[in-house]
Amino acid sequence: MNNVNYHAMGQRMRIERERLGLSREKFAEIVELSPLYIGQLERGERKMSIDTLIKISNSLHISTDYLIFGTSMDITTPYNDNNLTTLLNRCSKKQLSLIEDIIKLLLPHTCE
Repeated sequence: MNNVNYHAMGQRMRIERERLGLSREKFAEIVELSPLYIGQLERGERKMSIDTLIKISNSLHISTDYLIFGTSMDITTPYNDNNLTTLLNRCSKKQLSLIEDIIKLLLPHTCE
């Protein structure tokens, strides 16, 4: 018996993509898939492989549990209302290091 609601899964995917400020085309480029296929996934018209599921969830910084079921089984990720903190909590050490370097480069140009 299949309990996956592909339409709801696609909606979550679209919401998270938009929350990150990514167009469908830019997101498709990031995950190395076609914009048409991304659109079909977001509308629940297509199913994805496990490899694609992992690639999409990693790129959106969400758990596969959340993408599939709408809830996260990952109790190691703390909940925080602050979107930036939530995103940072989902990053790897390598990603955090890169983000830190980018912030250090940007701060002198944005602060008075």
